[in-house]
Amino acid sequence: MISIDRFEEILGELAEELPAEFYTGLNGGILIEDRHPLHPADRNGDLYIMGEYRNDPSTGRCIVLYYGSFRRVFRHLDEDELRTEMRKVLRHEFRHHVEGRAGVRDLEEWDADQIRAYRARKDAE
Repeated sequence: MISIDRFEEILGELAEELPAEFYTGLNGGILIEDRHPLHPADRNGDLYIMGEYRNDPSTGRCIVLYYGSFRRVFRHLDEDELRTEMRKVLRHEFRHHVEGRAGVRDLEEWDADQIRAYRARKDAE
């Protein structure tokens, strides 16, 4: 697994791929936290939160990628494969930001469907 410093470098490169308009209203920017939080719906210690879009009245809007989660989930990937996963998560969180600004909740509904499917799989085990 790459270092957190290299993770930050790659994230900066991935952020530069996105149009400037996507950043409108993202006053907290893109952050990295060295944690590995589990989703509240986790059943077996395997549902890590990879990234998060935060919209907090006191701290504003930001995107967080959890280096610790990437380290646990994708430790077997080489740097190019990891970059692909980071890109997916970053764009997912940006979509939350853009949809939130537009008053659209499609991705939130998709996320909820994914959690329901996860719970159904775990309940069937």
